[in-house]
Amino acid sequence: MSEVLSVANEGRVEGLFITANAREALVSMAEVAAVAGRGLKGDRYFYRRGSYSHWPGRGRDVTLIEAEVLATLPANCAINGAQARRNIVTRGLDLNALVGQFFQLGEVVLYGVRLCEPCHHLDTLTHPGVMAALVGRGGLRADIIEGGLIRVGDALLGV
Repeated sequence: MSEVLSVANEGRVEGLFITANAREALVSMAEVAAVAGRGLKGDRYFYRRGSYSHWPGRGRDVTLIEAEVLATLPANCAINGAQARRNIVTRGLDLNALVGQFFQLGEVVLYGVRLCEPCHHLDTLTHPGVMAALVGRGGLRADIIEGGLIRVGDALLGV
């Protein structure tokens, strides 16, 4: 496999969130099992029950968003990690820079496929305006290359 990391660019996992079914509230977890080519065990996309599971393409295993982005949302658009509908909330690393890169979370190796741009569905489930506030900083879609456990507090190592 390609070289994965340099510890010069390190962040942390601040939150982990899954839900078994589309449109249901995400639940905070202390750890999750990541399965290569499938997603996070217990999550809607692992079971192909997510709102967009039927869409083709890569980058559907896991989604990430930066805690720093959530902290800068305007008061009328404020949402927490679970409301962002992303699986993993990180701190300390620019996720946009991981598009096209291998990176590691705990035991798990991932590949950043594309940005996770917000959609109207997010406005419907939260507040009007959240989608617009997250354009260009809505997170990252990644594929799981090597599975294992991801825990809150794990290092997020990027290239």
